Amino acid sequence: MLPSLDLFNLSGKTALVTGSSQGLGLAFATGLANAGATIIMNGRDAGKLNTAAQTLRSAGHNVHELVFDVCHLSEAQTSIDEFEATVGPIDILVNNAGMQHRGPLDEFDPAMFEKLLTTNITSVFNVGQTVARHMIKRNAGKIINIASVQTMLARPGIAPYTATKGAVGNLTKGMATDWAQHGLQCNAIAPGYFDTPLNAALVADPDFSAWLEKRTPAGRWGQVDELVGACVFLSSAAASFVNGHTLYVDGGITASL
Repeated sequence: MLPSLDLFNLSGKTALVTGSSQGLGLAFATGLANAGATIIMNGRDAGKLNTAAQTLRSAGHNVHELVFDVCHLSEAQTSIDEFEATVGPIDILVNNAGMQHRGPLDEFDPAMFEKLLTTNITSVFNVGQTVARHMIKRNAGKIINIASVQTMLARPGIAPYTATKGAVGNLTKGMATDWAQHGLQCNAIAPGYFDTPLNAALVADPDFSAWLEKRTPAGRWGQVDELVGACVFLSSAAASFVNGHTLYVDGGITASL
């Protein structure tokens, strides 16, 4: 058995983090790099991605950049397969890319509903399946899908988003059910309300922030660095028998009425 702290050491591992130019994705990439992993950063905007990657490189981390749209299967397959063939194996995948759009369900734009489905759930299938095919051959791999408190709960104005995050939770269970026999651990992290660019409008709304502070047992917004430990854990040998699980990091909001 490895010494306790060595269980969390990711040295020698390579992790792909989708949507890692900013926000939670950048925090996950930074946390995994600090645990010793080589990082593959992904995004659609090459300039924005390079700026984020240089931040990690300036701290001494080994970073690659893969510019592709996770919503397009062919782009994901081409980029990931080429990396595997020319650079090396991807040991850890963090499916982080996602979006939010708010509006009354009875007035919700059907085109935006389709965009939410594609961005939040089809992308998880696209990248997850492509990476898993390589992991299965090696009989090892970690897949972490980013879910949400909306995997369990709903609130007004975001029903389509809630549907996509519920699907992420169940797709995670399906991945584990199909792929655990091949040595893969597939789990999800469900963040509560975190101060990120995705939530900028809510953070700036004093009424919402006041409601959130009362509703959350911890009494505050989460800070992105508080998600890093969960990601490192699920990426590491410490989680070798954790499979199909959704880990809520939410200040207690899903535990209380």
